[in-house]
Amino acid sequence: MRMLYSGYQAWNDMLAPARLGAEWALGLRKTMGPMAEWAMPRRMFALMDVFQGAKLTHKRPAYDINLVQSGNAQVAVREEVALDMPFGNLLHFVKDDVAVDQPRVLVVAPMSGHFSTLLRNTVETLLRDHDVYITDWKNARDVPLSAGRFGFDDYVDYVIRFLQELGEGAHLVSVCQPCVPAMAAVALMSEDQDKATPRSMTLMGGPIDPNAAPTAVNDLANEKPIKWFEENLISVVPFRYAGRGREVYPGFLQLSAFVSMNMARHGAQHRELYQLLADGKTEQADKIKTFYEEYFAVHDMTKEFYLETVDMVFQRTLLAKGELTVRGRKIDLGAIRKTALLTVEGERDDVCAVGQTSAAHALCTGLRPHLKRHHLQPGVGHYGVFSGSKWEKQVYPQVRNMILAMN
Repeated sequence: MRMLYSGYQAWNDMLAPARLGAEWALGLRKTMGPMAEWAMPRRMFALMDVFQGAKLTHKRPAYDINLVQSGNAQVAVREEVALDMPFGNLLHFVKDDVAVDQPRVLVVAPMSGHFSTLLRNTVETLLRDHDVYITDWKNARDVPLSAGRFGFDDYVDYVIRFLQELGEGAHLVSVCQPCVPAMAAVALMSEDQDKATPRSMTLMGGPIDPNAAPTAVNDLANEKPIKWFEENLISVVPFRYAGRGREVYPGFLQLSAFVSMNMARHGAQHRELYQLLADGKTEQADKIKTFYEEYFAVHDMTKEFYLETVDMVFQRTLLAKGELTVRGRKIDLGAIRKTALLTVEGERDDVCAVGQTSAAHALCTGLRPHLKRHHLQPGVGHYGVFSGSKWEKQVYPQVRNMILAMN
């Protein structure tokens, strides 16, 4: 298994000429004039388009957020790295033309096989009323061994450091897997009376207590001992990359697991993509292509972070049991007394089922009732909690109102 990454890379290298040929052939479409719209050429081009696009990439896609509606005006947005650290940047979406100060929000993105751009719609929506930052995680295969290790405790450290960079009065929004380290970070900051402790903490679809409502994801994490995960899922970054020699859980393996859970759906989507392209319905086809460009952009995790997350979050559920420690310090969620809590769950979430995130309320024993809120969003799955029309129209107002109330 340690050589699996090299085997995957060799397979990609073998396919590269065919993909390049398909890309070159697609470039001929513009030279064919009206003939390109005949039925047979359209089918051929559709086939090459689907083949050329069905590949994994390993670089972060662009956030591509250039304009947002803020108040009554369209405001330009630019990206600025506020803090550059070995395994991730604190990325700031700057709006220069906003006259009034807006609440500062740190979006804590998952490190789970995809880049932080998966939360593009989350960020774009928050930018309407907030000054937004995000944890922009780097691909582990691009981080040299000299940078050291990155485990669960390091993730917590990064969240604390990023919040300290935002300063007093900020807010935290965490999505999916990082809800556990985010809560740990807030608990430690609360206990230390850190001035940068966030005023509110929004947890969206996160595994605070996986045992509250187990899903297929939890079953997969628990059916094997942690040693099995180390022996069967950990590989070594090939020599050609900056992180050569680093042990990682490759993003292509994580994606394979995700795809296998919904194989029929992904197959149907690609058949539909082919048919839309063959029928000349490019606008509808572009929506599917855009989704898969993001979905097929994979991100490697360090061995230690992946194994510690499986062990501590999903197998032993240490946070829910009150047994989680970070750098030898026991995490006391009862120390959170001033940071308001909002939890958000999706009715149809098959990754973090209803009950896993809302378990945070019972654990935060130091919070008074008026500082706790829960929102259950009907009709959405995991991604619908933080992306799409129901996120924008129904979930986001709950998040905005919590931040406003605590600002």
